[in-house]
Amino acid sequence: MKPSAYSAASAAARVPAQPGAADAHRERDVHRSGAPDRGGSEDRASGAGEPVGAARGEHTHSEPPAPRPRVVVQRSSVRGQVLDALRTALLSGELRPGEVYSAPALGERFGVSATPVREAMQQLAVEGAVEVVPNRGFRVVRRGDRELAELAEVRALLEAPVWLRLSRTVPAERWAELRPLAESTVRAASSGCPATYAEADRAFHRAVLALAGNEQLVAIAGDVHRRAQWPPAGAGRGRAGLIADAHEHTALLDALIAGDQELVRALVGEHFTAAR
Repeated sequence: MKPSAYSAASAAARVPAQPGAADAHRERDVHRSGAPDRGGSEDRASGAGEPVGAARGEHTHSEPPAPRPRVVVQRSSVRGQVLDALRTALLSGELRPGEVYSAPALGERFGVSATPVREAMQQLAVEGAVEVVPNRGFRVVRRGDRELAELAEVRALLEAPVWLRLSRTVPAERWAELRPLAESTVRAASSGCPATYAEADRAFHRAVLALAGNEQLVAIAGDVHRRAQWPPAGAGRGRAGLIADAHEHTALLDALIAGDQELVRALVGEHFTAAR
């Protein structure tokens, strides 16, 4: 465990004063009172006319003390890493719907304390992936077909009109810049890993929506998209379903680059209707 900023500061406060600190304090007192310095040559830097504290690199009344090095706390980084690991475990089925998992047990699995696990699980509860079970931990939510269909409908309401509007205003060269992201979804789907595909899928959709210049839209649509990616009980769409979804990305991009409005409209409708 890394020391907290409070414990580090407390330890620093207990460090004895370094040699010469009394000289520096005396020099400041002399300056304030205006009394002559009776320390003689002992209190002066030879030939420099400066306090000996300055010659030794100590702080005097003429300069502010250097700030102490601040302890960098990495809790947010640990929490983020645990959150990513839990999301991957959910998508891969390692964390099974209906099962209850405790923060201490998961913390032991990830080699961290229970605190960042509990914080990450609370975020997943906000996203609807798990629910809190008092005095036990967190239960992975079972997603049914109806809930997934509702999420798909919300995604369509948010994204489809934006895609259609962008298809009329964004030039072909801008759409062409998204080709690597679309191809990345195909490679991810071919791997058969739901977690890998989920990340690539969100990256492509996020890049498309970003063309609208509306950060709130990107954030809200991204949240709904993530919620829709938690699979229902049992197997998800499987590798074939992922590949079919990914190829819809490349087909849409081809139509957008070509400026074929009718084809874009048909493909957008199909893509969001079939989304699960």
